[in-house]
Amino acid sequence: MGERTEGEIRIGELIGRATQAWADNDAAAYAAEFAEDSDYVAFDGTLLRGRKANRELHAGLFDGVLFGTRLEGEIESIRFVTDDIAVVHGTGAVVFAWQREASKGRRSRNTWVLHRTAGGWEVTAFHNTRVRPVPSGGLIVDLFSRYVRWRTDRARAN
Repeated sequence: MGERTEGEIRIGELIGRATQAWADNDAAAYAAEFAEDSDYVAFDGTLLRGRKANRELHAGLFDGVLFGTRLEGEIESIRFVTDDIAVVHGTGAVVFAWQREASKGRRSRNTWVLHRTAGGWEVTAFHNTRVRPVPSGGLIVDLFSRYVRWRTDRARAN
């Protein structure tokens, strides 16, 4: 248990460094938390392969549409698959400099896969997706559900 507690502390520190690097708009420091051959899936579905691609994309974003932004969020859970591999689930959002807090539409849920190396923990894979619950009930949902059933029945009949 002590080792896992230590691992949780180190993983929290890694995510803290990544968050600070984002607030500093420092693409190199942000990407440094990721493995050289890491995979990174952004909220829009963009897939980056490797630390270099991560650094290049974020450098452009920090110079442009993400200039002056910071991240807010929290770690929801850390699960150790082995002593050296952990899966972290968290929430996050990009906050613009003029905002006190992130708007609801910017909330994301993310998954981090981390691997412990001789040099410490690093992010092997990261996946970020917007929180967009599927609506339930209401006239629009009911009409769309009927349309889906009608189209499916037609497709199956052919």
